[in-house]
Order: sequence, then C-alpha cells, then structure tokens
Amino acid sequence: MKIAIPLANGKLSMHFGHCEKFILVDVDEKEKKIRSTKELAAPPHEPGLLPRFLHEAGAEVIISGGMGQRAKSLFEEKGIHVVVGAAALEPEKIAAAYLDGSLETGENCCDH
Repeated sequence: MKIAIPLANGKLSMHFGHCEKFILVDVDEKEKKIRSTKELAAPPHEPGLLPRFLHEAGAEVIISGGMGQRAKSLFEEKGIHVVVGAAALEPEKIAAAYLDGSLETGENCCDH
C-alpha cells in the first residue's frame, strides 16, 4: 500500500493543497513496516489536479492535516482513502502510526 503525505518543512503540511512536496510511503500492511519512501514535487495548485496526480503515483491513502470537502470527494472518486486531522509530524512517524492503528486525528483544519 502507498500512503501519500503532504509536506512543509519536513513535516506533514496542515493545508493539503499548499504543500511543498509529497512523500509517498510504500508500506507492508501485514508486517506493518515501511518498505520505501519516494519524494514527489508538488504540481501547480489547480482544481482537480492533485487527485489525478497522486492516483497515477499509486497512492491508496492520503493523510493530511486538513482538506476541503470538494478535494476529499475527488480523491474518494479515485478510490483513495482520505484521513484528515493528523498532527504535523514526520512522515515516517505518521505512516507507522497509521499502520499500527495509533494515528490520532482531530478536526479537519481546512473544512470550510
């Protein structure tokens, strides 16, 4: 499974559509381990572009601090599960917490 995490200053970006880059974390769900990570430059911020971009990159899950409802719907149409309300931590910590079921999420900081 591949988890996409938007980054700003090396940690999860609280505003999904305005991140500097993405980390695509390839994980082994059975062993609950990170296999590899790949950095992707964020494309220009255009409506509807990110769901297609991350779908083509193989993302199956997106973990973000916040995301608008329209963007969330577009990802779900592509079969990508969206998790919002995560804290601004390092991507490896976020992916590991997601895998072991300990990822804490709060409010969607972009739900407007």
